[in-house]
Amino acid sequence: MGYFNAMAEFRIKLSAPDIADDDIEEVVGVLRSGWLSLGPKVIEFEQAFANYLGVKHAIACNSGTSALHMMMLTAGIGPGDEVITSPFSFIASANCIEMVGAKPVFVDIDELSLNMDPALVEKAITPRTKAVLGVHIFGLSAENDKLKAICERHKLVYLEDACEALGATQNGRKAGDGRHGIAAAWGFYPNKQMTTGEGGMVTTNDEAFATSIRKLRNQGRNLSAAWLEHDVVGYNFRLDEMSAALGLAQLRRIDDMLAKRERVAHAYNERLWPLREHLKPLPEVMGHRRSWFVYSIMLKRHIDRDKVAAKLAEWGVQVGKYFSPPIHLQTCYRKKYGYKEGAFPVTEDIAHRSIALPFHTKLPEKDIDNVCECLHDAIKAMMK
Repeated sequence: MGYFNAMAEFRIKLSAPDIADDDIEEVVGVLRSGWLSLGPKVIEFEQAFANYLGVKHAIACNSGTSALHMMMLTAGIGPGDEVITSPFSFIASANCIEMVGAKPVFVDIDELSLNMDPALVEKAITPRTKAVLGVHIFGLSAENDKLKAICERHKLVYLEDACEALGATQNGRKAGDGRHGIAAAWGFYPNKQMTTGEGGMVTTNDEAFATSIRKLRNQGRNLSAAWLEHDVVGYNFRLDEMSAALGLAQLRRIDDMLAKRERVAHAYNERLWPLREHLKPLPEVMGHRRSWFVYSIMLKRHIDRDKVAAKLAEWGVQVGKYFSPPIHLQTCYRKKYGYKEGAFPVTEDIAHRSIALPFHTKLPEKDIDNVCECLHDAIKAMMK
């Protein structure tokens, strides 16, 4: 049985959105208004999101992937350019570079944080390098201070993929707050800390960057011109009013949702302590506060992750393999660049041993107990 079979086959699901009555009322209110696109809710959502992060500009769009794509375009990245990023991420982190004709250049990750190793970033810079895309994996900020310093020394653009990290902090400062990267991308897919169904956001403190993003998301339309006047080539990356209304309602209780996710993570940590010789939860990293996106564990090397996952699925527990295979070993990247196993050993080792357990704000204690019991039994069965 695979990792992501039909949802109906699992009694304990991998993730679930936290939808409240107020969320539903906000969306219904938009439907009743008849104003479904290019309306006031998108503007209101953008302002609320900017206020939450403490940035000057937030521009809503239809996905985190679109947010990444528009950042690349606005940063002037194109054919012949290279962008350094992590191979341990969702594939959109690299696809956004490919989509503008540039080349993603991967560097291996740090074994503790699972984010890019800054020392390797500097070694990967070539005359073609134009930017660094820092990925805040599993809700933990990349080493923003170090990556920004590297970019400043080499006159590179620093961009942030913060799609998994809403609410994460480093030294008390929020990821994507505009003090490091010139811009950050955010995603609101249903398994994220908050959701708009599908949807994303670009945040920045740079006025010109924000203006470019606003044009790109709406077919390149001149912001002050008539409806059918366009001064750049853009696309339809817009967010609709219903999604914005849902996001606005979700954002009002984001701190509560983040706290609930943290409590679920701590409950898992306590119950999995007896299995510490067989697995390792995501660690705490000094100076960082994780915003819990998924609850992923790393099985020790004597445990076969795929066999454990198959046994859990057999018992009705849905799990995920974040991120296996890693980006450089995906078929499209193997074919284009010839990557083989061993290219990034830390990434590959973590990807081979990582397993994400059911995780969301409303996960009942009894389900946490049951998942941990099943995991214990699956590991015990392997040890015989």
